[in-house]
Amino acid sequence: MKLLRVGTAGAERPALLDADATLRDLSGVVDDIDGTLLADDAALDRVRSAAESGELPVLDATGLRIGPPLGRIGKIVCIGLNYHDHARETGAEPPAEPVIFFKAADTVVGPNDTVLVPRGSTKTDWEVELAVVIGRTARYLESAEEALAHVAGYAVAHDVSEREFQIERGGTWDKGKNCETFNPLGPWLVTADEVADPQDLSLRLWVNGERKQDGTTAEQIFPVGEVVRYVSHFMTLYPGDVINTGTPAGVALGAPEPKPFLRAGDVVELEITGLGRQRQEFKDA
Repeated sequence: MKLLRVGTAGAERPALLDADATLRDLSGVVDDIDGTLLADDAALDRVRSAAESGELPVLDATGLRIGPPLGRIGKIVCIGLNYHDHARETGAEPPAEPVIFFKAADTVVGPNDTVLVPRGSTKTDWEVELAVVIGRTARYLESAEEALAHVAGYAVAHDVSEREFQIERGGTWDKGKNCETFNPLGPWLVTADEVADPQDLSLRLWVNGERKQDGTTAEQIFPVGEVVRYVSHFMTLYPGDVINTGTPAGVALGAPEPKPFLRAGDVVELEITGLGRQRQEFKDA
């Protein structure tokens, strides 16, 4: 299923994109698309049955904002330097274990919402990423296969980053990762049963119409199942938590000088096979 949330920010309602690409209202079946729903097999079965019936009300998509496909996100765990080609372009050694940092849930915006360039920023960068959404409580998982069974679905994430704040201002990466609007998510949460192999997805990103990233999850140093397994040994993952699994080569940080960092007025578009497409205009904060 392709689950999504539509409407004004803070007042989104649950919806579904059916097999004919028709937008349908789910608000009569469930309250929201969130961890509570994803952990409830009976509720998900009701959604599937309603979708298959063809009787869900049709929504007019004209002018309708698409919000983040997941409400009440618990935490966003991010994996850094998780693509062989990205590590090479930045001159970094591939990590022996996954690099973990966090984004606050309040960085999440809709897939087509405005992204704000922070005040004082000169090095705002783009990163298309595969987001993994947890559907079952995960702690001390023993195998990648077991870990994948705890995944509810997948989505497109844009891990917007400010490189000076991240790298040059001391401390951890978090200062360059948590500026407002720095995690567009969506348009859909695609349930795991529709993603045959999370290691066979193409990721692409354009800046002002010029393709900058064109990668594949096959390049991941730590595959999705291993990432979820590994993280579960350091923290408990709950339904509605999100893991951003890293970005392929092609970021501004890895480009030759002068590096083409983002400015107000730039337009970024990104997509992942089967998971939809995003478009954001950047403006000054």
